[in-house]
Amino acid sequence: MNYDNNDERKEEKKEPQVYTYDPETIYRKKEPGRPKRGPQGWKKGLIIFLIVAIVVVLAGVGCNMGASRLLRESLGTASAEDYDFSSDYIGVLEIHGAMSSDSDSSSTYNQSWLITRIDQMKNDPLNQGMILSVDTPGGEVYAIDELYLKIKEYEDVTGRPVYTYMESMAASGGYYISAATDRIYANRNCWTGSIGVTIGTIYDISGFLEKMGVKTVTINSGVNKGMGSSTEPLTQEQKEIYQSLVDEAYDQFIGVVMEGRDMSEKKARKLGDGRIYTAKQAEKNGLIDEIGTLDDAIRDMEKNFELEDCDVQNIRYTPSNSLFSFLSGLTKSDDAKSQYDQLMKLMEENETFTITYMSQVRK
Repeated sequence: MNYDNNDERKEEKKEPQVYTYDPETIYRKKEPGRPKRGPQGWKKGLIIFLIVAIVVVLAGVGCNMGASRLLRESLGTASAEDYDFSSDYIGVLEIHGAMSSDSDSSSTYNQSWLITRIDQMKNDPLNQGMILSVDTPGGEVYAIDELYLKIKEYEDVTGRPVYTYMESMAASGGYYISAATDRIYANRNCWTGSIGVTIGTIYDISGFLEKMGVKTVTINSGVNKGMGSSTEPLTQEQKEIYQSLVDEAYDQFIGVVMEGRDMSEKKARKLGDGRIYTAKQAEKNGLIDEIGTLDDAIRDMEKNFELEDCDVQNIRYTPSNSLFSFLSGLTKSDDAKSQYDQLMKLMEENETFTITYMSQVRK
């Protein structure tokens, strides 16, 4: 110990403590040099903490296939290797939701994912058959026909059986892809059919605008370039143009039904007037083969193709952004800008028309 000449202990100088009033904590020490947090600072800190915690936990059990797959699904990097089975199997491929070529990771339907899964089973010698478990009202003509052709390719290349099990609804495009398969089972409460094509609703508000004194001018390179605009009525020629698009897509649909169900064109066109059929009605008209359950369809395939020793593997798409949709939801605000964006999107959609194999009746 060191003492001064007066034999008294020297005291260290202390920084004066500064207290400030805070509405949350009445007397809280103010730390010099510490930046103030914004009102959302705690949210950002929570998000960072959650991300780090999840990555650390999953990385710690990286040798576990289930955990690593969960991580890849959460990050949107799930790949074909996720379904690497070790014995002979029948793949039950779920096809759920409105069918679209737009691979929206938040949707239950993902076109590219389904195409990849079918390709994987096609090239997998352990795969012995495929069952489509369908629950959809249909969707875009292009996406549906692309999936249909991929199913046909699987059949032609492998020679393996392909069945369909219709769940709650397999209408329009849902029936289109089902017609490609060897045998169709449907739940007794299923709705199917709706064989037909739609181009949506075209609104003509030109009369309303004229009444309100609003004038619009559209500059086009040709008389039919802007057809479908809600500010101008359709001409007879434009109606015929749209009808020709619908008719061609409809003829293609009828051809699919004729080939898949070994049906005459006359009967296919009679059944294909756009109406919805119950499972009983569909069976009576030859649109499906049996009313039953998924287990019934599996047993039928196992028995008819001697596949009793095969495993049954469910192949299901899970929206890949399930983790980040939760995290991003903490930072998003339902403000005026988001409402404005939604309004602009709605207006844009009203000027866009997609030809679809889509049922307008939903279950």
